[in-house]
Amino acid sequence: MKRRLRIWAAELCARVKAHVMRWPRWLRLSLITLVLVAAAFLDAGLNYPGKKDWTFWASMLACVVLFGCWRFPRLVLLLTLPGLYAGTALVASMVALYAVARSRRVQWQAWLAAAVVGVGLYLPWPISKVLTESASDHIQRAIYAVMLSIGPAALALLVLTREALSARIVELATLRDHERELHAQTVIARERARIAREMHDVVSHQAGLIAVQAGALQVTAKDPSVRETAGTLRGLAVATLEELRSMILVLRAAGAGPTELAPQPRLSDLPRLVAESEASAELEIAGDEPVASLPLLPEPIERAAYRTVQEALTNARKHAPGARTLVRLELRDDCLRVAVTNGPPEIASLPGEAPSWDPLPGGGHGIVGLRERAALLGGTLAAGPTADGGFKVRLSLPLNGTSH
Repeated sequence: MKRRLRIWAAELCARVKAHVMRWPRWLRLSLITLVLVAAAFLDAGLNYPGKKDWTFWASMLACVVLFGCWRFPRLVLLLTLPGLYAGTALVASMVALYAVARSRRVQWQAWLAAAVVGVGLYLPWPISKVLTESASDHIQRAIYAVMLSIGPAALALLVLTREALSARIVELATLRDHERELHAQTVIARERARIAREMHDVVSHQAGLIAVQAGALQVTAKDPSVRETAGTLRGLAVATLEELRSMILVLRAAGAGPTELAPQPRLSDLPRLVAESEASAELEIAGDEPVASLPLLPEPIERAAYRTVQEALTNARKHAPGARTLVRLELRDDCLRVAVTNGPPEIASLPGEAPSWDPLPGGGHGIVGLRERAALLGGTLAAGPTADGGFKVRLSLPLNGTSH
């Protein structure tokens, strides 16, 4: 039964507090001030022992000025001191002391005010009574003075500390929510970058292959209907590449850089990539060793080498159809080197017809992405035209200190 009563009382207090906190601040502060002023008047009036001389009116003045204690706390405290020292304005001086300590100024002012109020609580009126009182009276008066002066100041400082801690908690919660939002945005950006990289490395690779094959069929076929169909296919493939390029632009603009995707191809997949490239490509390994006999390298290095060859072959099909392409792989003790070199375009039109080949669209993000991969692994990538009108891509990746 007692436990239920305690729970009921706690719920009632919580509801009342929540209801009161909805009131405007000025209304709550006004009600609190009225209650304190009323308590001060009762204390000063009911406890006054003698006739109503100037000390009585000094005590009444101390109660009246409490209406301005929240706006002018130091002035109000000074006006309550005569009623405290010579009269019975005990509650009024304690309220003024609390207002001074609560005014968010430096703490020494609060403790100085507490000392002034404590002295007023300790000294009797008239002060000559100090010489006639016993030692026990002095001790008792000192204890009361210390308790009644330090109490309001300490309470006000505790309230200020509680408010500061509450504000700090709110700030930390805001920072935590902001960090969560940033983390979510980072995750989304990385996912967008991963999608953009995969779209460029895989989807555009296949779409470019379709466009190249359709273009070759359009140039070499003798049947007009077949050439028309091949031209349509090539146009659709080119449009698809344009759309992919636009999507990659959007995704990379919001991305946070290249990310990982498993499973990823390795160097052992290079022969199949070169064979299926439709770019008249050949794979050459320094030392005439088969790819299967090469030692396993760190996965990021093999993945970067594969993507470099894939991008170079895609560019060769786009910009130099029919050109001979050489993929050279060289494994040294300290680094892996990859070079992809293609000659100028060699696709010709049928006799008596104008050339029908036109370059496929490109956004220029492939080489940029390859440089990003190489830089993350501590390597370098160079790309540029050759003297005979072709193009060469050179990749060098260190085998020590690989960044994952």
